[in-house]
Amino acid sequence: MTRSLLLRSCAAACLLAACITAAAADAQTARVNPLTVQSDLPFQAPRFDRIQDSDYQPAIERGIAEQAAEMTRIANDPAAPTFDNTIVAMERSGRILDRAGQAFSAVVGANTNPVLDKVQEAVAPKLAAHADSIFLDPRLFARVKSLYDRRATLKLTPEQAQVLDITYNNFIHAGAKLSAGDQAKLRVLNGKLSTLETAFQQKLLAAAKGGALVVDDKARLAGLDDAQIAAAGQAAQERGLTGKYLLPLQNTTQQPMLQSLSDRATRQALFDASWNRAERGDANDTRSTIVQLAALRAQKAQLLGYPNYAAYVLYDQMAKTPQAAKAFMQRLIPATAAEQKREAAEIQKVIAANGGDFQLKPWDWDRYAEMVRKAKYDLDENEVKPYFEINRVLQDGVFYAANQLYGLTFKERKDLPVYQPDVRVFTVYDKDGSELGLMYFDYWKRDNKNGGAWMSNFVGQSKLLGTKPVIYNVANFTKPAPGQPALISFDDVTTMFHEFGHALHGLFANQTYPTVSGTNTARDWVEFPSQFNEHWALDPKVLAHYAKDYRTGAPMPAALVAKVKNAAKFNQGYALGELIASAMLDQDWHSLPASAGPQDVDAFEAKSLGQMGLDTADVPPRYRSSYFLHIWANGYAAGYYAYLWTQMLDDDAYAWFEKHGGMTRANGQRFRDMILSKGHSEDYGTMFRAFYGKDPDIGPMLEDRGLTGTAN
Repeated sequence: MTRSLLLRSCAAACLLAACITAAAADAQTARVNPLTVQSDLPFQAPRFDRIQDSDYQPAIERGIAEQAAEMTRIANDPAAPTFDNTIVAMERSGRILDRAGQAFSAVVGANTNPVLDKVQEAVAPKLAAHADSIFLDPRLFARVKSLYDRRATLKLTPEQAQVLDITYNNFIHAGAKLSAGDQAKLRVLNGKLSTLETAFQQKLLAAAKGGALVVDDKARLAGLDDAQIAAAGQAAQERGLTGKYLLPLQNTTQQPMLQSLSDRATRQALFDASWNRAERGDANDTRSTIVQLAALRAQKAQLLGYPNYAAYVLYDQMAKTPQAAKAFMQRLIPATAAEQKREAAEIQKVIAANGGDFQLKPWDWDRYAEMVRKAKYDLDENEVKPYFEINRVLQDGVFYAANQLYGLTFKERKDLPVYQPDVRVFTVYDKDGSELGLMYFDYWKRDNKNGGAWMSNFVGQSKLLGTKPVIYNVANFTKPAPGQPALISFDDVTTMFHEFGHALHGLFANQTYPTVSGTNTARDWVEFPSQFNEHWALDPKVLAHYAKDYRTGAPMPAALVAKVKNAAKFNQGYALGELIASAMLDQDWHSLPASAGPQDVDAFEAKSLGQMGLDTADVPPRYRSSYFLHIWANGYAAGYYAYLWTQMLDDDAYAWFEKHGGMTRANGQRFRDMILSKGHSEDYGTMFRAFYGKDPDIGPMLEDRGLTGTAN
């Protein structure tokens, strides 16, 4: 830099020496990417106040390079393999990648933008290649195999033995035993799959946004209350559609507004917008992506010696095989199909009684089922909603249940930065008053947020790494218009309890090694704690504590509470049927052999649904193939049955609680000690039998849903 340029870069009155000093200081304090260093915030929470969109890709790429170097050092270690210099060293590796990847996963899922979308496209194949570079490294595998072959003589703790077993099987499952030629083919397949999964996720997000129903005439929204209409007007205005109304799509087939809309043409338009969101023949049509994903997954399974991708995925799940998963669901079908038939006939009568001269269609079900519910149980959803103000549900419901069961307390804090202004943060305190971890909550729907609800970690628990859990829950509730109360449905209440059940699984993690910590478990186990936690939403003690009229603070009247509870088993033919249909559709897609070749998506889906023995015409699957994010991009391929499987587990566990005194601290501590704190440190069947006293059975699940007629 010349003397004149240097002078011009400083204030006019600055001396040359002072400017030189300032320039040197600037060079020494050049900005450090906050993702590449350990956060100085409590619990190592992400520094969202310092992280910029441009930080994610270089941090992830640096993290990949750092872990690759760490793995190379482990692989080339001249010392004989030991648990410490191989397995523990691997568990310690990848700190930058983990930190950057967890933060990026959160924001790209819940608050994305075009810059982050491009980063996701760029890093997805690099991450896939990085994983291959680890699991297909023959030197690294040789060290792991040496330990595995000598495991009986190593004097390992039970957790260490489990980590070694999982690590060895992960290498095998990833192709460590393939020939060099087949490993090269596998690397290509994995790269293509990661790119396609990212493409599916981004197309679907755009398709859901573009598929929202725009209504010009307020009269077409008849049946919605003033708050819902105001929210629809606000949503339209935010997109520049002044004077119009916009009904955004949630991730599922059925849409919440279908229950209230009285104009049948509007209902059909909203249902069609949902059903066809990703099948419009435009750039966001996902069908070609699905065809490629299904075919490539089948090829990958064949390369690794499996008959299909479902068999490849389920090898380490609680169900073990696709046959076991399907057999379990088929046991649910007779009772579910019979209940669907009964419900449809009942709804058809109500349609006729209300002057309707038409046959029941999917877009009619929710509206007329609600009429049946009102008639049978004298329960109106709009009568219930004023008792579910979201902050009260969170603090006096979700948190209160966790306090009564586990002794937890919570304190909101405003000093920690967040990735979006609506996000709230709480410190979680254990029963002895010690700090257990942090919880973030991001509840309101946004156009740049993936559909559905989920839990994950910013920081995972590990004694080895000295970290405590930093966890977030995300949902997609409809944000009220300014000045309106934040009222939610009982379905939303259940979602809050569900996702916090996942959070408890993470908060109570008590493992040394990250591989087996917290929610790092099988899909058909990880949904067990979350669905179990849903039961407490209707527990008399908990419900009385949070279900209070937002206007007066008055508790929900006993008569209304009774109606809510009596109606809990209502419409189970529909509720269970839409889940079974989606789960069986998932299994069918991933049971395709490599020889099957490319499929016609709609024809394949129609055939799959048609052969289930369920009323899929009136009760369509909860997710159609073209917008089934769980299985095409979110890691639930061949695993959506897990929601049903774990319903069996959670109903069994709740039946145990009912037999042993219900919501008590002693029972909560037992569940924490035997299930929630275990992660994957033990075999799933062993853990469940220790708690329940026997293998899982289907009886409590059918009883909880009011379904009978099938044998256990």
